[in-house]
Amino acid sequence: MAIKIVLADPHRIIRQGLALLLAGEPDMQVVGEAGNYHTTIKLIQEFSPQVVIMDISMPDLNGVEATRQILSQYPGVKVLTLSMHSDSLFVLNMLNAGASGYLLKDCALEELVKAIHTIITQKIYLSPNLSNLLITDLAHEFSRGDLPD
Repeated sequence: MAIKIVLADPHRIIRQGLALLLAGEPDMQVVGEAGNYHTTIKLIQEFSPQVVIMDISMPDLNGVEATRQILSQYPGVKVLTLSMHSDSLFVLNMLNAGASGYLLKDCALEELVKAIHTIITQKIYLSPNLSNLLITDLAHEFSRGDLPD
């Protein structure tokens, strides 16, 4: 059975490109594309996808708040962030909102497919570069004594 995916990104060409790329994956099916939060919710209601691939920069509700709301209404859905923002604050905010993974838009298709398979198995996926960034930031905060008790 194919993994049903909704693409949520404000840029149509990004959604169309991702849909074309994922169409070549035999175990994945893009069931809808949304340019905003409200359309994303309608598609989730209609198609019950397992995965929503979401940009953090959405026009009517940012990806952090959209993720929070999606997961409160549809806890079985996995949100995979696909963004150009590599700052650790963006990554941590999305993970705190409940996203199951975070990829940068410069990733290869193989990494996107790997991320989808990873989050479907109840694991978190982070781009390797982001993992290194988060660990470095965390180590820096630890060395300054800035970690919470």
